Amino acid sequence: MASAAVAASVGALAVGPSHASSPGYDRTALQADLNAIRDAGTLGVQARVVSPGGDLAAASGTAVRGRKVPIPLDGHFRMGSNTKTFVAAVILQLEAEGRLSLDDSVERWLPGLVRGNGNDGRAITIRHLLQHTSGLYDSVGDIEKKMRTERGYRTYRFLRMNPRRLVALSAGHRPLFSPGSRWSYSNINYLLAGLVIERATENSWRKEVKRRIITPLRLRNTTLPGDSPLLPKPHAQSYTEDAKTSRPFRATVLSLGWAGAAGEAVTTTGDLSRFWRALLGGKLLPQRQLKKMTTTVPTGAPGREFGLGMAKQQLSCGVTAWSHPGGTPGFITDNAVTQDGRTSVIVSRTTYPGTREQGQATARLIDNALCGTSPTD
Repeated sequence: MASAAVAASVGALAVGPSHASSPGYDRTALQADLNAIRDAGTLGVQARVVSPGGDLAAASGTAVRGRKVPIPLDGHFRMGSNTKTFVAAVILQLEAEGRLSLDDSVERWLPGLVRGNGNDGRAITIRHLLQHTSGLYDSVGDIEKKMRTERGYRTYRFLRMNPRRLVALSAGHRPLFSPGSRWSYSNINYLLAGLVIERATENSWRKEVKRRIITPLRLRNTTLPGDSPLLPKPHAQSYTEDAKTSRPFRATVLSLGWAGAAGEAVTTTGDLSRFWRALLGGKLLPQRQLKKMTTTVPTGAPGREFGLGMAKQQLSCGVTAWSHPGGTPGFITDNAVTQDGRTSVIVSRTTYPGTREQGQATARLIDNALCGTSPTD
């Protein structure tokens, strides 16, 4: 989800020298960094830093615009495109089991689905989908853009649409480039990946994510709500800044079942932290598959690289971090985890799409937290 925002922020943690890069990042430092995000204009923000030294959680701002309501420290939020990393992990588990290959064509698993206007599922592999090198047009992004105004949000917030219909809308456009020749973020890639999971397992992608990731890791606050528009309690209210008026409007009630495997999931900072540390810590994938997941291609921007469902970046202290940002109407999720999976930071903001200043303040928090709690590579 949030195609433009996610594409722009891939690798965006390379922000220059950190202001707290010495060991000993603590709750006071975390609170100061969160206050800086609030002061940059975010209505509400929460974060969690987990390292061998402990678990830090804090928040800043308000849970309800115009009132002084504390942000719940483990409040639920829509994690948007972090969903893609879960889906990529399931695909790689299936590969480890010999049930599919990353070099399989989309046509093999979904015959006839990607055809027309120069699109050809025979030339697109599962690897292309997971790495955003398919060249497929992002029809999901078109709907997201329409939801950037209050009128558009009210029109589409209860949208119901089959993923095959969204793929058909994408195939109605010519591809952006030949498969494998370039990189371009497209939510359609992961709608197709979800359909591949369903064909390979004869189960829904949701059931496989629950069975393979959510249940084993005991992610009790992570849900795949389908078409349900409601968030579990507790949660902060979330807001979108109207693209025409710049005024924020509440965007908490929202159905994202149509975004499915590209951005549907709901979670908390605690659960998402556990997922990322388990993934990079080798608890979800054999080393062979994890190596494939962390093998990157350039995205076209200096220093920005993308693997299979995750992005790579170097922090100011030399630490390598992995992440996948996410955005939905109302929420922005940023995160990073060290390559050994020992230290993670999760940040959830309740103002979408946010400003450059808010993004920079968030990037500083992540850099400060990981550099302040991790040894250099």
